[in-house]
Amino acid sequence: MTTAVVICPGRGTYTKAELGYLARHHGEKAALFERFDARRRALGQETLAALDGAASYSVARHTRGDNASALIYACSLADFQDISGLDIVAVTGNSMGWYSALACSGALSADAGFEVVNTMGTLMQQHLIGGQTLYPFTDENWRPIAGRKAELLALAETTAARPGHDLALSIDLGGMLVLAGNEAGLAAFEAAIPPAQGRFPMRLANHAAFHTALQAPVAAAGRAALPEALFRQPTLPLIDGRGAIWWPGATEPAALRLYTLGHQVVAPYDFTRAITTAAREFAPDLFIITGPGTTLGGAVAQSLILADWAGIDTKSAFQARQSASPIIASMGLADQRSLVTQREK
Repeated sequence: MTTAVVICPGRGTYTKAELGYLARHHGEKAALFERFDARRRALGQETLAALDGAASYSVARHTRGDNASALIYACSLADFQDISGLDIVAVTGNSMGWYSALACSGALSADAGFEVVNTMGTLMQQHLIGGQTLYPFTDENWRPIAGRKAELLALAETTAARPGHDLALSIDLGGMLVLAGNEAGLAAFEAAIPPAQGRFPMRLANHAAFHTALQAPVAAAGRAALPEALFRQPTLPLIDGRGAIWWPGATEPAALRLYTLGHQVVAPYDFTRAITTAAREFAPDLFIITGPGTTLGGAVAQSLILADWAGIDTKSAFQARQSASPIIASMGLADQRSLVTQREK
């Protein structure tokens, strides 16, 4: 049987093109989404049904932390439930996708996962501390530019040393770095680097300074709100943002909660290492990226290039391999979705 690692996406993946994703792909899961919406109504929040069924997409509305996190979690979990005919050997995620991965792995029930993601997304929105910017250290063929990553990290460090400037690595994302900090730190960094590839540096809308020490108040509030009883043993191996593996039968739920509501919130998230661990420890035939969105495929491919996986060393080499025998299936793309669901949607 084909083996697969499942990867759950993070914030910023439910975009204009994804409007209606839940209704389009998962109409039969109305009972699941209604449970989520009952919780949101009790909190005075807009329902997923209203957000997903909106007449038009709104950046201000759909990218808010309290809305985007819940939408993305619902899409990811529902997509995971549709995967069939494959041997899933491990689960991981990018940033907020860690919460989705917890539920997909069985370490949280579907409803406990929603409680975690909705609580953390709401806390992020309420505090809205800092922001994020994205910048590549590879060329347009996804080859690392010699010394560029070290230069960018050194620049972030010297920027953060200036009075009133907060800046730190947030996510190591394949061939890109996500830097996070306060406005002074972000603006100084963006002013000091040359424009790249026609779109970088890219400030990420409605994103806070995730995975940095600035989020300590959010982490503390999350620990106060989310009890250990929500967490349990995973039923699938779970790869975290350090590249560490949480094994079924060998995981302490208290430690998993502490990581999730501690280190994972306030320290850098190494997505590249998570994918490297997935490739080298589990050697899957396929990497499946749940929806929503299609943007994480590039970061997965870049991470595999950096890991020297299967002799793939450039974007063009990856594209050739992907065309001949797909190694990534993004469920946000209809043709790739059909590879892993065995049924029309």
